[in-house]
Amino acid sequence: MKLSKIAIIKTGLVLTRKKATIKYKIQDVYKLITLKNIETNGAFNQIPFEFFESNDKLDKGYFTEEGDILIRLSYPNTAVYIDKSKAGLLVPSYFAIIKLKTTNYIPEYISWYLNSNKVKKELIKSQTGTVMMTTNKAILASIDIKEIPIEDQKRIAKVQDLYIKERKLLYRLIEEKEKYYKAVTNKLIKMN
Repeated sequence: MKLSKIAIIKTGLVLTRKKATIKYKIQDVYKLITLKNIETNGAFNQIPFEFFESNDKLDKGYFTEEGDILIRLSYPNTAVYIDKSKAGLLVPSYFAIIKLKTTNYIPEYISWYLNSNKVKKELIKSQTGTVMMTTNKAILASIDIKEIPIEDQKRIAKVQDLYIKERKLLYRLIEEKEKYYKAVTNKLIKMN
């Protein structure tokens, strides 16, 4: 099934059109999702969101909602599922917002599927540009999504969630081990 048949796809806001360049023209300030907030495995990291000062009140269609999927339009085309804790973030034009319009799929599965090697290879083949290779809505719309039973989709989503949590724990363990190593070596240096 083509992604365009099961979802609405739109791009985020072109920020330069709405950026307040003078302080007194600021109409509102919004939390902004950027490329540096998302890991290549499709998970959010701990980097704080930036703030965007707008010269206008922005349409709610440019903000994340629970159940959305964002996909980066440039390489490595990482997709991320938006849960309740990430709702309300301003989406810039270097992301596409995917909103499912059917209950035959769950967004966590679609996010996982878009991050699969198969889809990544398809996107690389169809990208345009020489300096910065990008994809567009039409290319995303043409992606074939494998239809599997909802229960299998939920199992995949659960495995993906566990994988992301395990990666975070492993990175935290590495950080703690590095602190420990530095403390031990510093202590040994002071002893001599």
